[in-house]
Amino acid sequence: MVSLCSEFLNGGTDTSMTTLQWAMANLVKHQEIQEKLAREISLVVKGNEEIKTGDLEKMPYLKAIVLETLRRHPPGHFILPRAVTEDTVLDGYRIPTNAMVNFTVAEMGWDPSVWEDPMEFRPERFLSGEVEFDMKGVKGIKMMPFGAGRRVCPAITMALLHQQYFVANLVRDFKWEVEDGGEDVDLSEKQDFTMIMKNPLKTHISPRIID
Repeated sequence: MVSLCSEFLNGGTDTSMTTLQWAMANLVKHQEIQEKLAREISLVVKGNEEIKTGDLEKMPYLKAIVLETLRRHPPGHFILPRAVTEDTVLDGYRIPTNAMVNFTVAEMGWDPSVWEDPMEFRPERFLSGEVEFDMKGVKGIKMMPFGAGRRVCPAITMALLHQQYFVANLVRDFKWEVEDGGEDVDLSEKQDFTMIMKNPLKTHISPRIID
């Protein structure tokens, strides 16, 4: 039980924090996306009312932003490795028993044969039906920030919900902009425990006027 609790805490805090930072970095960089999200939130939640779980379900653009963040900036570029149980041949390559194999999660989300203009941050791709997609890989694996199959991250639903909740509150209450005199947001990556921003996000934050 202690081991399971430790895995949930260690596996969920750093990855969630990293994903949130990437989401906000892209909203600072793409002001039009941030404002479109702010308008969606204002249509669902009036004034300073608390944002509730039921409200999040009425914000498709918010969910699209979180999914696009996970596609473009998965917190881990690999998943936990797997051991091959018997000799096999995959695409002409022989893989012996007990060999360790892994998946390049980031490359899946950046595959130009699947995603149009994959390096662009464009949440609308998840609203237009551009790619038939589901997070657990039932309709084919197009991206897998939480893994896939029976060993998919057990906290996938909670993680997505938390990301939507945090982003919604941060954008509803504040306007996020490049700091005065600052340069454009640098989206360079750096490998740490997760794939973090090479240069920490610096922004000018001001209260958002709510009608």
